[in-house]
Amino acid sequence: MNRVAAALTAALAASLLALPARGQQYPNKPIRIIVPFAAGGTSDILARAIGPHITTAWGQPVIVENRTGANGNVGADYVAKSAPDGATLLLSDVGALAINPSVYVDMPFDPAKDFAAVVMVSYSPHVLAVHPSVPVGSVKELIAYARANPGKLNFANSGTGGAPHLAGVEFAARTGVQWAYIPYKGGSAAVTDVIAGNANVLFNGMLATYPSVKAGRLKGLAVSSARRVPSAPELPTVAETLPGFETGSYQGVLAAAGTSRAVITKLNAELTRILNTDDMKEFLAKQGTEVRAGTPEALGAFIVNEKARWAKVVKEAGVKAD
Repeated sequence: MNRVAAALTAALAASLLALPARGQQYPNKPIRIIVPFAAGGTSDILARAIGPHITTAWGQPVIVENRTGANGNVGADYVAKSAPDGATLLLSDVGALAINPSVYVDMPFDPAKDFAAVVMVSYSPHVLAVHPSVPVGSVKELIAYARANPGKLNFANSGTGGAPHLAGVEFAARTGVQWAYIPYKGGSAAVTDVIAGNANVLFNGMLATYPSVKAGRLKGLAVSSARRVPSAPELPTVAETLPGFETGSYQGVLAAAGTSRAVITKLNAELTRILNTDDMKEFLAKQGTEVRAGTPEALGAFIVNEKARWAKVVKEAGVKAD
C-alpha cells in the first residue's frame, strides 16, 4: 500500500471512530423546550420543573420558550421545522396534537410524520370548576342550573378544539346543557378569566387549576379521572354522575422527525429517570398529576388512538377553528 492510500485509510478509520463519539456527546449545546401554550399552564409548569433536572444531569442550560397560537400549532410547527438534533424539544398537551387535525382545515404540519415521539410525561385530570358566584355545588346542580338557564353560562377553554374545550363539548352533549364557548390562548388565561368573573365555568388541567380551587378563587365541582384523586379527596369524579366520563391533560415530549434513534433513546431514558425521582413524583402527586413515562412507541401509539377518538366527537359537534 502506498503512502497516499495508507493516509486515506487512516483518515477514514479515524472519521468512523469519531462518529460514535460525537453521538455520545449529545447534548453539546443548550436545549430549548418549546411550550406551545402560555406561561402558567400545565405544559409550562412541567417544562420548568423538568428543565433544572436536565441541566444538573447533563450540564447544559435548558431554556423554556413559550410560542403560543392556534391551540398549540404555532409552537409545534416551530419544533417540527427545527433541526433534528435533539436541541429543540416540544413539551405539549398531546391531545392538541391529536385533535387539531380534525379541527383545523390547513394544518402546517403532520403530527404523525413530522415528529419523533420521545416520552409521555404525565396525566392530569381536568378539574370542572366554576366562579364562586355560580349558585351550584355539585355536577348535578350544575346540570340542573345550566338546563334551567340555557345560554347563560360562558364556558372558558384553553383554545378551540383543545382537550379542555372538547371535555366541555362532551359534557354538554351528554347532559343537554347549552353554554357559550370562549377560547383563550392557554389554560392559565382561561383560569384567570373565570377567577375574574368574566366567564363562569371550565374544564382545565388539574396541575394548573387545583391551586386556585384550594385557595378558594374557584369552586371545584369534580375531576374528570376514572377514580378520585388522593390529593383532592373532596372532589368527586364527573363519572359518579355521568358514568364513563373521563378526560384529561396528557403531556408528552417530542422532537423533530429525523432525530437519531440514539438521541431519542438517551432523552427517553433521562426524562424517565427525572420523572420517577421522589421529588418530582411528590411534586406532581400533590397536585393530582400522575407520572406516565413510557417508551417512544407508546407515546406515538397514544397520539394515533386519541386522534381517532376525538375525530368522532369533533365531527358530531361540528367543532371548527375560526
